[in-house]
Amino acid sequence: MELNADFSAAVLVRFDQIAWQASPMPGVDRRMLDRIGGEVARATSIVRYAPGSRFSAHTHTGGEEFIVLDGVFQDEHGDYPQGSYVRNPPTTAHSPRSDAGCVIFVKLWQFHPDDRTQFHTLMTEALSAPVAGVATALLHRDAFEVVSYSELAPDATLIKTDAGGTEMLVIAGSVLWGGESLGAGDWLRLPEGQRLEVTAGALGGKVWIKTGHLPHAKAPAVGL
Repeated sequence: MELNADFSAAVLVRFDQIAWQASPMPGVDRRMLDRIGGEVARATSIVRYAPGSRFSAHTHTGGEEFIVLDGVFQDEHGDYPQGSYVRNPPTTAHSPRSDAGCVIFVKLWQFHPDDRTQFHTLMTEALSAPVAGVATALLHRDAFEVVSYSELAPDATLIKTDAGGTEMLVIAGSVLWGGESLGAGDWLRLPEGQRLEVTAGALGGKVWIKTGHLPHAKAPAVGL
């Protein structure tokens, strides 16, 4: 399966314009944003756990990174409330569940194979003092990507010119991009060489951004 797999093209996916699809596990549904592969895939998705649902125990052969957008995500290692950012690199394992239900934004099979940096944090904890109405938390940086979280005051503008492409998820509020108003759950991916410029709406905006990673995008190495 290939979905939005041309990383040289800009892609905007509206949260309310894609349908939930059932996963192999009862009570766990997903909205697919981009994907290369079948059930083992390089994938970016929004996943919804119904109350009491769980996913089978599994090892992250290609790594897993996620944000808790609503509710509380759980596994045997702990509880991760709304606003948590979690990185589970290759070789880690867990049995995910949600007793009360949750929604997460998750990226699979997108780690460098040698990455072993595992951590979780609340994104708001590392926010800097605002500059021109924008407060930013650096969540992760390595030779292949930079991951950040920003809170924009009303009418504040955020510009990213990093090499390697840009990906943005609107977490709350709204931002204006190229004449389009993007709201919570909307996802934008811009190719190498296209800068990101967004301006927050009247109530401000909260966004998660990853840059630098698109030149490394490829199908999962199944069987490794």
